Amino acid sequence: MVGMLIWAICVAFAGAFSMAMGSALQERDAVRAPGHSIARAGFLLHLVQRPRWILGTVAAGAGVGLHLVALSAAPLTIIQPIGVTGLLFAIVLSAVFNRRRVGFGQIVAGGAVMVGLTGVLLLFPHTSQPPVMSTMTGIVLTGSVLAAALLAYVVAHWLPAGPRAMLLATLGGIALGTTSALARVVAAATASDPLALVSWLTVLAGVTAVFGGLLQQNAYRTGHFAAAYATLLVVDPITGAGIGALLLGEGLPATPLTQLLATGAALLAIAGTVVLAQAKNRNPEAPTEPSQPPKTDLVHTTSGEPT
Repeated sequence: MVGMLIWAICVAFAGAFSMAMGSALQERDAVRAPGHSIARAGFLLHLVQRPRWILGTVAAGAGVGLHLVALSAAPLTIIQPIGVTGLLFAIVLSAVFNRRRVGFGQIVAGGAVMVGLTGVLLLFPHTSQPPVMSTMTGIVLTGSVLAAALLAYVVAHWLPAGPRAMLLATLGGIALGTTSALARVVAAATASDPLALVSWLTVLAGVTAVFGGLLQQNAYRTGHFAAAYATLLVVDPITGAGIGALLLGEGLPATPLTQLLATGAALLAIAGTVVLAQAKNRNPEAPTEPSQPPKTDLVHTTSGEPT
């Protein structure tokens, strides 16, 4: 029993490291990709042709898989806190890849995010009942998220790099958290009926995943990788928990004390991400700020040479 627990903990750390490495590898190509400071949809087409970005995507996917394996062998209360250590791994790896120093303030802020996020993950209830969502609910949910994400994409053109990283990562995290919620519903239905995989909810999950990926890579592109990655780590699970509570019947923290603690934990995590966004060690390779906002055509392919 003890041996299995130790094995699960090791797998969880490996998963956190793999996810962090994958994201740090993605950042390098996201920052160096051609185009404006906020790239259009063709930006993703450029990235999928870059071997390092593909390697980063594979590493991040492997990290998710390892995290799920660890959860199958050990309690949530042990594995989830280990998973959020990926933030510190990501901060250090990004600094190493870009030959920059890691500031003490970054480590403290990253620790605050980890503590706060751990509290949120542990205080929200977890149910074993299979989630159910109607197609119409999925369409309304996805449409609302995409509308908000598109608005954020437009507004981001007028923001400096730090706030832009926070905004894009927040909406990217919401889109990816929505993807996770939709995927959970599809996976639960597919377990009893394999044909359930072929459904509108699967299509909606794919659409939100692509748009969330575009926003997240643009957040990395600002040069504030630590803030963007921290925001994703916070917003993604909170979005999933919120959808679970509001639409899937999973509930919120039950007592006033746990509700207060969950709120405090969320505020601590948010404060840490704000500090990371204000850090002075922005990646020097990040695109310079445009004198005028570029056009916001999402479907036009970017052009030009990387810096």
